[in-house]
Amino acid sequence: MFIAVGDVSAWPLAGCRRKAEKCYDARLVSQRESIMKDVVRDLLDVIRLEQLETNLFRGQSRDTGQKSIFGGLVAGQALMAASRTVEAERPVHSLHAYFIRPGDFTIPIIYDVERVRDGKSFTTRRVTAIQHGRPIFTLEASFQVEEGGVEHQADMPPVPAPDNLPTDQSLREQFAHRIPERMRPAFLAERPVEFRPIKPANGFEAEPQDPTRQTWFRIVEPIEADTATHRALLAFCSDFGLLGTAMLPHGMNFFQPHVQSASIDHAMWFHRPFRVDEWLLYSTQSPSASGARGMNFGHIYRQDGVLVASVAQEGLMRLRPQEPRS
Repeated sequence: MFIAVGDVSAWPLAGCRRKAEKCYDARLVSQRESIMKDVVRDLLDVIRLEQLETNLFRGQSRDTGQKSIFGGLVAGQALMAASRTVEAERPVHSLHAYFIRPGDFTIPIIYDVERVRDGKSFTTRRVTAIQHGRPIFTLEASFQVEEGGVEHQADMPPVPAPDNLPTDQSLREQFAHRIPERMRPAFLAERPVEFRPIKPANGFEAEPQDPTRQTWFRIVEPIEADTATHRALLAFCSDFGLLGTAMLPHGMNFFQPHVQSASIDHAMWFHRPFRVDEWLLYSTQSPSASGARGMNFGHIYRQDGVLVASVAQEGLMRLRPQEPRS
């Protein structure tokens, strides 16, 4: 089973927390399609932000069943805030970010954008995400006028096509009984992003394995959006499951009470055009874990094998002392 950092979370649009199996009833197919459209529309509303001043934006969050805001949402919103201050002809090509404090999903997030530089070819922006008067996240992003040049890329690993794989929805149904009851509605709720892991695994009985995995993903409904929005949404998606790659060799997972985990930093490089509402392959690997931190790298490919983005992240994966069994 594909267990991502935010995998027990969903997108809790009112009325969408219902057991997934109900949606297989033919009588409810049209209702489910309507729900999916609403869930995706809600994600777009949240990612696009409200502009308060020239360089000041406000973002809303959602209670996803976690203790704090999903880090990918903050990264996506911060990138969107930066992008709103740059001409559309200069798409983002890289970002580097730090998660400083847990986010509070009960209040909005303020994004303060600093216009560091506007050059002939490159533009630099620095964004600080603020809650309760303190920074919770910082991001620097670089934008570039589109140019031609020499090209090469790493080959996409040979994997089955997404249509030949089980949906994450069906996988979640198999393991829903293992989820704490208070988290089960969020675990089974409809989501704006669909994942199809190449090698589904039981995340509740994790056995040590190689620190690599591949997963197809996409936004579940077609969207009308510009390049900036697609890249902000990819930043949002890129935080799902990445830290879990470093846990694989150690039989660790996010449901173990003695495991403390959190994203520490996040970097992305955007190479070529893509759409997040079309299938993308996330191929991740972890070369090292030490000092209670796991290092992870990812490559994101279009279905035609074109490499569209690269990701790097270090995350906390601390083992707390386990209480002795009575």
